[in-house]
Amino acid sequence: MKTTKPGMALLLSVALNLGVLGAVLLDRLGPGASSTPAPPLHRVLALDEAQRARWEAVEAPFLQQFEAAAVRLEGHRHALVEALFAESIDPLRIEAERAAIAELQQAQQRLIIEQLIAERAILDVRQREQLLGLLLAQPPARTTVEDLHARPTR
Repeated sequence: MKTTKPGMALLLSVALNLGVLGAVLLDRLGPGASSTPAPPLHRVLALDEAQRARWEAVEAPFLQQFEAAAVRLEGHRHALVEALFAESIDPLRIEAERAAIAELQQAQQRLIIEQLIAERAILDVRQREQLLGLLLAQPPARTTVEDLHARPTR
C-alpha cells in the first residue's frame, strides 16, 4: 500500500490522539501507579472554608462536563481504530472520526482553560504559585504508540 503525505499526516494525528487516552490509563493503572491516591487538590493548596466552597461550586460542573466529553472522545477513538483496521479502508469515515476527535479535544482544552481561570480567581498568590508549580511539574504524557513501539523485542 502506497502512503501519501496526507495519509501519513492522518496516521500520525490518529496515533497522537489515541495515545493521549492510553497515557492517562497507563499513568493511573501502570506499574508505577501509587496504591494510595494523592490528596485532593483543595487540601494540597490548603484552601480555607470560603475558598473550598467556591472551589467545589466550580469544580463539580467542570468534572461532569469533562467526563462526558471523555466518554464521547473514547467512542470516536474506538470508531477510528475500527475504521483503520476494517477489511477495506474508508478514508471519509476515518477523516470524519479524526475531525470529531479534534473538535472534542479543542472543546476539552477550552473547558480546562476556563476551569483554570476560575480556579485562579479563587486562590491567593501563594496558592496560585503552588498550583502553577504542580501543573508545570507534571511529566509529559507518553502516547500508546510510543509505549507500544518502545517495548523491547525478543
